Amino acid sequence: MLLALIGTASAQDSTRSDWLRNPAMGNYKAYAEFKMGHYAEARHVWETLTEVGNGDALFNLGVLAEDGLGEPRDLPKAETLYTAAARAGNFKAQYRLGLLYSTGETLPRDLARARLYLGMAAQAGDADARARLAALDQPDQALSPYQQAESLSAGGRHTEAATLYARLADQGDRSAQTRLAWMYEAGRGVPRDLAEAARRFRLAADAGEAEAQYALAVMHRTGVGQDKDLPASLHWLKKAAAQGYPAALAALQSGSAAGLY
Repeated sequence: MLLALIGTASAQDSTRSDWLRNPAMGNYKAYAEFKMGHYAEARHVWETLTEVGNGDALFNLGVLAEDGLGEPRDLPKAETLYTAAARAGNFKAQYRLGLLYSTGETLPRDLARARLYLGMAAQAGDADARARLAALDQPDQALSPYQQAESLSAGGRHTEAATLYARLADQGDRSAQTRLAWMYEAGRGVPRDLAEAARRFRLAADAGEAEAQYALAVMHRTGVGQDKDLPASLHWLKKAAAQGYPAALAALQSGSAAGLY
């Protein structure tokens, strides 16, 4: 799941005016709260950021609604939030909508919308979206095991998805390792376990997965799931940014502008 970071020690003590002035700071604050399971606090920050149309905040609110984290599960609300995030240019929301519309379990199947949103995410450089779009164009071809796991997750069958992700992770699939780490962080299909999430993020990060490198940078910045280690946080942030990972690039730019990096 894509959550923004800013490299500042004061972000956790920031206020509403700080968040609106610098949404990256607000997203960092919210993600720190999310990691600790403080979903109401995270939601408050993200709802504030929707006032300025922040795509990351809209997407993350959609995640809370879809998974029922700190609130009753509400799929129509999640769909509305994901759509707003996708229109704001959030490629994670674009991919998520494409996946949900293509599987037709959580939301009604709509291949036209699936192709639209997957195409948007693919244009933004998302490899999973490109693969899913290609699969839609070849309906007689079996989905790859990773795509099967994604479909299970999109259908709300998280325990089955986690089992398949774990099998793929054990075989060296770094994307599956990252997805499984996120599941441990949120307690989706597996018990919530930040230490296990951190271990799996580290395995995927060492294997070169930019999303995992970014997540590990956040963990080292917050001291949640990993020891607080600012040089290590910067190391992984630079690794992710070097691969063009959007959240890492934004975080590094924000930190540099503030004279922090």
